[in-house]
Amino acid sequence: MPRTIVVLPTYNEAENLPLIVPEILDQSSEVEVLVVDDASPDGTGKIADQLAEGSSRVHVLHRSRKQGLGPAYRAGIACALDRGADRIIQMDADFSHPPDAIPALLEASEDHDVVLGSRYLDGITVVNWSIQRILFSYLGNQYAKRVTGVPISDMTGGFRCVRREMLEKMGFERIKANGYAFQIEMNYRFVQHGARIQEIPFFFLDRKRGESKLSWRIGFEALWIVWWLRIADALGRL
Repeated sequence: MPRTIVVLPTYNEAENLPLIVPEILDQSSEVEVLVVDDASPDGTGKIADQLAEGSSRVHVLHRSRKQGLGPAYRAGIACALDRGADRIIQMDADFSHPPDAIPALLEASEDHDVVLGSRYLDGITVVNWSIQRILFSYLGNQYAKRVTGVPISDMTGGFRCVRREMLEKMGFERIKANGYAFQIEMNYRFVQHGARIQEIPFFFLDRKRGESKLSWRIGFEALWIVWWLRIADALGRL
């Protein structure tokens, strides 16, 4: 079975991390976890180290400060590839991405370069969000699709499985976006490089523990990044 590493960026996830890592490992004896912690002041990094001491399938990458989701994923993906990963799964540490959906991602990855967990493929499968937040997310996805021309239902989703070959081909290290716009740029580059993409629906659950990292600054970046992608692509500068 291909070696699979789940890249799990964390910042102040001390309540969730000791719960979600065992659930991820329970999905398959072949799955490993790489926690990428941005010097969380709540002790998340120390908990990650304790989990790594208890299992050879848990690894930790400590970063010196909080730099955003995009840089954390770039560092995590690079580290996972250095460790020999054939498949890399990206997911959040707050249980919004269900660990029990991992087997479906892996199964679909046998015939696809990229498998995306989607909140909007079969209607709207989001639980415990306010109407305002659902509309903001859904309309933001529609906006990103229209501007970029990318035929993906969930452009800002962060639950995906990607083959090593595609990550190397599309040059993930060149991605400039920081927050959730990182997901948009990843998807744009996947399509640009001819990736075989499949979306699978899943139920997105709002976090029960800890605080959301979403901010207006992150939302604003997602608004302009779609235009930058189109222009940079047209000028051959991606």
